[in-house]
Amino acid sequence: MSAAFGKCYDPTGALHGIPTYPWRLAPDGLATRRQLRAMGLRPGGQPIAAQVMRVNRRAGGVLVGYLYRVDLAKPVRPMTSRKWGALALAMLARRTCPRCELDVGYCIPRSYGICGVCIATEEQRAA
Repeated sequence: MSAAFGKCYDPTGALHGIPTYPWRLAPDGLATRRQLRAMGLRPGGQPIAAQVMRVNRRAGGVLVGYLYRVDLAKPVRPMTSRKWGALALAMLARRTCPRCELDVGYCIPRSYGICGVCIATEEQRAA
């Protein structure tokens, strides 16, 4: 058993406060938020039941994923027409360039804040 495995295996919760398992070795009946969502479920206010942990050898830290009980999970709330409308408006705002005020058809990168055409125009002016 490796040292990294030993740091990540604590099924009683004595070391980390909650049961901890190595990455991909959690017992059945527990799932992450993303896994619950894929099943059409949500945590529904339940507390964290356990965690999975993995040592990141490259960065030197640890990666942690929280696990929830599948049997206590609730179904995902359905989208209403108002929620769909709000989502459409939010996506339109992300696709609209603030400089030329056109819907460019893709989400504008936050690092630039303007569309590709405006970036190219800016670069031509600078050259």
